[in-house]
Amino acid sequence: MGKFVVTGGAGFIGCNTVERLLRDGHEVIVIDNLSRKGTESNLAYLRGKGEFTFVKADLRDADAVAKVFAEHAGIDTVIHLAGQVAVTTSVKDPREDFEINALGTFNVLEGVRLSGQKPLVIYSSTNKVYGGMEHIIIDELEDRYQYRDYPLGIPETELLDFHSPYGCSKGAADQYIRDYNRIYGIPTVVMRQSCIYGYRQFGVEDQGWVAWFVIAAVLGRDISIFGDGKQVRDVLFVDDLVEAYLTASAKRDIAAGKIYNVGGGPQFTMSVWREFGPMIEQAIGRKIPVTFGDWRPGDQPCYVSDIRKVKEELGWEPKVSVQEGVRRLVEWVSANKELFI
Repeated sequence: MGKFVVTGGAGFIGCNTVERLLRDGHEVIVIDNLSRKGTESNLAYLRGKGEFTFVKADLRDADAVAKVFAEHAGIDTVIHLAGQVAVTTSVKDPREDFEINALGTFNVLEGVRLSGQKPLVIYSSTNKVYGGMEHIIIDELEDRYQYRDYPLGIPETELLDFHSPYGCSKGAADQYIRDYNRIYGIPTVVMRQSCIYGYRQFGVEDQGWVAWFVIAAVLGRDISIFGDGKQVRDVLFVDDLVEAYLTASAKRDIAAGKIYNVGGGPQFTMSVWREFGPMIEQAIGRKIPVTFGDWRPGDQPCYVSDIRKVKEELGWEPKVSVQEGVRRLVEWVSANKELFI
C-alpha cells in the first residue's frame, strides 16, 4: 500500500479522495486549514472511515508545509487539491486568491523539494487556464452552445490565456507544477479539470454550480444563473476523478511530466440550465423558478474537454453518466438536508 498526502483533504474532492484511499488501505496524511464551508463536517465524516493523520495548516505558511514533508518520510504521492476555487471571489480579493493558489502551490513544491523526497505530485488545475477562447467559433442552438470545429473538445495543445485573477493564479500554479518536473526532476502531473460534482460538495452560488443548483432546488432556495443558461460544460462525477488520480499514481512512469485534460468529455455534457434544469425538476418533481444575471469575467459559452490523451496514455475514461450522476447527487442531498441548513 502507498503513502499519500492530500492537501485540501477535508474539501469536496479531497474528502472523496481520502475516503477512497482509506478504503483501499493506503496511509494518508491530510492537510487542511478547515476554512471552507463543510470541511469540519467532512473531516468528522472521514474520522469514521479509518485512521489517518490530520494536519491543520494553511498552505500560505511555508514553514508549516515544509514541516509536514520533513516529518513524514516515504511519501509516494501528493494529491494537491487545496485552493481558492471561485472566479468571483478572486475578482473581489485577487491578493488572497494569488496567495492561496499560486504561493500555496509553490510552498507545496518547495516542501517536497527541500525534503529530498520525490513523490508523484498530482495537481488539480482547471480549464480556466485556456481563458475565454474567443477565437474559437461557437454556434448557438436552442438549448446550448457548441463548438463548430472541435467536436471532440479542447485538447491540451490549446494556447494558455489566463483570464480572471483565478485563471492567473491557477495558471501560474499549473506551470510551476510542470516546471518542477523539468528543473528538479520531481515527478508531477497537471490535471486540467472540467466541472466536478458529487457527494459531500457544499456548492455555493459562484462555485460548484451543479451541487449548488441541486442543493437550492431540494431546499427551495432561490437560483440565479450567470449568463443565459445555455453555457455548455462537460461534467465529471467525483468518483471518476478520484479514479483518474489513482490511475496516474499507479502509472507514474507514464504520467510524470504530463498535462492531461480530465473531464466528462464530449459524451458527458449539459448546458448549465436549459438542459440541467429539467433533469433536476424531474428528479424532485416540481418546477424550479430561476433568475438570470450578468456573465462572469472569463466565463466560456462552451467548454468541453478533449480527453483522448488521458484515455490513450493512462487507460482512464469516465464511467458515471450525467443522468446517473445527477440522480446520485439529488438523492444524497435529499438524504442529508441537515448539512445545508
